[in-house]
Parts: sequence; structure tokens; C-alpha cells
Amino acid sequence: MQDKEEERSLVNVERKLNADGFTADFRVTEGRLFPMGDDRAKGYAPEEVTIVDFYRFEGESNPDDMSILYAIQTADGVKGTISTAYGTYGDTDVDSFLKTVEDLGKDLDKSHK
Repeated sequence: MQDKEEERSLVNVERKLNADGFTADFRVTEGRLFPMGDDRAKGYAPEEVTIVDFYRFEGESNPDDMSILYAIQTADGVKGTISTAYGTYGDTDVDSFLKTVEDLGKDLDKSHK
């Protein structure tokens, strides 16, 4: 069994999510979610996205240096991740998009475990 701290390291969480098929890296632009590197994609509206899980990480030297990694699945089956700083330093576009997803009740479908 893995040590809880080891399990919670960003690198190990990303490795596990990649193994579970969460391979796309997402970004939010103009209120839509886009897979990075796919400029042809039309992007996804909040109602086309489910937050499967999320993980919070604290900075080693500064507890205020926190980030959140979200595991996301789109309505057409694209699985990937997006991260943002937690709190004051968060990306407002990402935070707003994910808040809308949560408000739609499309968050935390943990069926991938």
C-alpha cells in the first residue's frame, strides 16, 4: 500500500490518471473547454463536461501555494485534466467554467475508480 503523501504527489496523481485514460490537457478560453494542441476543436460548453474527480496540493514551502488538479470527461468521451491555483491566485476563467459545471450538478462522478 502506498504512503498517503506519496499517493498525493502531483506526479503520482497525474501518472495514475494517465493510466486511467485521462490523457488530454485542457484549457479554458472564452467560456469553453479546449483540449490543448487541438486548434480545430470547437471546445466544450459546461453542460458537455463532467468533473470526475479533483485533487488539492499544497506547496512544500508555502501552504498558501495551493493548486487543484481536476480530472474531466467530456460528453463525447475525451478524458483529461486541468489545473488551477487555489484561492486568490486561481485562473478566473478556469474557476468560473468549473463553478458552472458544478452548479449544473455535473461534478464528482467518481466511477473511474
